[in-house]
Amino acid sequence: MPIRFEDRTARFEGACTVEEAIPLAEWLGAAEAPRLDLGGCTALHTALLQVLLAAGAPVAVPPEDAFLKEWVMPVLGKRPP
Repeated sequence: MPIRFEDRTARFEGACTVEEAIPLAEWLGAAEAPRLDLGGCTALHTALLQVLLAAGAPVAVPPEDAFLKEWVMPVLGKRPP
C-alpha cells in the first residue's frame, strides 16, 4: 500500500494513486492531529492532493522528489527548508 497509516502519521511511499483517496480521507477524518510524511512519495494523484488540501493537515516530512517539492509543497502551504 503506497500510504501507511501509523498512529498520527500517514507515510506516503512511491507512486500514490487515486485508489488511496478514500482511505486517506477516512483516516484524516478519524485521526487526532494527523501529520503527513511525504518523504518517500514519488508521485501524488490529484485526488490525493485535493484530499490533503481539504484536510489541511501539516506536512511533517516534505517530499524529496524534485517535482513534488517544487510544485506541490507550495500549494499545500509549506515550503521545505
